Amino acid sequence: MIRVVFGPLEEAGTSAVLWPVTAEWDAVTAAMRRFELVAGPEPAQQARRLGELPVGSAVITGGGNLRAQFLVHAIVRSMDEPVSENSVRRALQNGLRRLSEWAIESVAMPPLGTGAGNLDAEDSARTMVVTLLEHMRDAAHPSEVEIRVESEYEREAFERALTMHGNASPAADTQ
Repeated sequence: MIRVVFGPLEEAGTSAVLWPVTAEWDAVTAAMRRFELVAGPEPAQQARRLGELPVGSAVITGGGNLRAQFLVHAIVRSMDEPVSENSVRRALQNGLRRLSEWAIESVAMPPLGTGAGNLDAEDSARTMVVTLLEHMRDAAHPSEVEIRVESEYEREAFERALTMHGNASPAADTQ
């Protein structure tokens, strides 16, 4: 099941949180910097030990100070490769593979690839919804996905994409 939830990513009560980062392990937006501060330094330190990875990669670390036990770092851009629908798709696919390999039931994530100069919410929603549905059709994990939005514009874009693909989400939750 895919749900659209209105609220900050750091408030998610899922087993894991998937968040977008750069190949240098930096947060990609102000909201993700806020998220990183709440998570604390431990997840970032764990990820940075791996060195720089290519765009499209995804790794799992502990959740730090988050309610979620795990944090999936999905690399959506680098100094040489800007955010694109393709980079978002690859990062999400690999993040979902990691979740499946670890048999993690539930995950929350923000709209991937959005922010100043990047994808708009409609492009992110279209790319993410198709990728999520393809994965969930063939894999048992995760079985529950929350897309955490922080604006009415994002909520509408994701609800529209879900409806367009025959997976109407329950009305957006507020937490």
